[in-house]
Amino acid sequence: MKPVSELLKQRDGVLWHVRPEDSVYAALEQLARHEVGALLVMDGSRLVGIFSERDYTRKVALQGRSSKDTTVAEIMTSNVITVTPSTRTRACMSLMSGKRIRHLPVVDGDTVLGMI
Repeated sequence: MKPVSELLKQRDGVLWHVRPEDSVYAALEQLARHEVGALLVMDGSRLVGIFSERDYTRKVALQGRSSKDTTVAEIMTSNVITVTPSTRTRACMSLMSGKRIRHLPVVDGDTVLGMI
């Protein structure tokens, strides 16, 4: 199977992201605007988490919290599992299945290249 770098070449290279201090409501607006299910959470150029629809439903909606009064940092997934550009797609699929995750950031050192 191909390395992840081949998948990234087929994309436009835009990294949809939010900041930890952004409100969950603002993050939800971005999810809707870009028609995606997750966003990278970036502190400057550093990846600090992932914000997903799953985070919202389990940590805001089901707990009765306000999306306008809750920050992304309060509910994001901060233990981010990443892969490198040379990781094979089969290994990514296995990792995603085994860890029960749907979004996998691709990093080269400290540089975020994309998300699959």
